[in-house]
Amino acid sequence: MDEYEWYDDDEPYLREPYVIVERNQPGVGSFLIGLALGAGVALLLAPQSGEETRRGLARRARRAQDAAKDFVEDVSGTVADKFQEVRATVEERIEATLDAVDDKKRRVSKAFHAGRAAAREARGDLEQRIAESKAAYKDS
Repeated sequence: MDEYEWYDDDEPYLREPYVIVERNQPGVGSFLIGLALGAGVALLLAPQSGEETRRGLARRARRAQDAAKDFVEDVSGTVADKFQEVRATVEERIEATLDAVDDKKRRVSKAFHAGRAAAREARGDLEQRIAESKAAYKDS
C-alpha cells in the first residue's frame, strides 16, 4: 500500500514538517526544588563560616518564632474579645425578649381577670333581671 493512497487524488499529499510544543504549568514542586537549590548554593557561597551561618539561621528562626507567637496572641486576644462582645449582645437580646414575654403575660392575665370580673357582673345583672321578671310574672 502506497502512502499516497490514503488521500484523495485531487489533493496532493505534501509532507510538511511540524513542531509540537508542550507547555507545563509551573507547580509547587518546581518551586520547592528551586528553593532547595538556591538555599544550597547560598550556603556554599556564603562569606561566613558554617558556625556563623548556623548562629544567624538560629537567630532568625527565634525571631520568626517570636513573631509567630506574638501574632497568635494578638489573634487569640482579638477572637476572645469579639466572643465576649457577641456573647454580651446575645445575652442582652435574650433578656429583652424574656422581659417582653413577661410583659405580654401580665397583660393577658390582667385582660383575663378583667373579662372574668365583667362576666360575673353581667351574670349577676342577668340573674337580678330574671328574678325581677319572675316576680313581675307572679304578681300579674
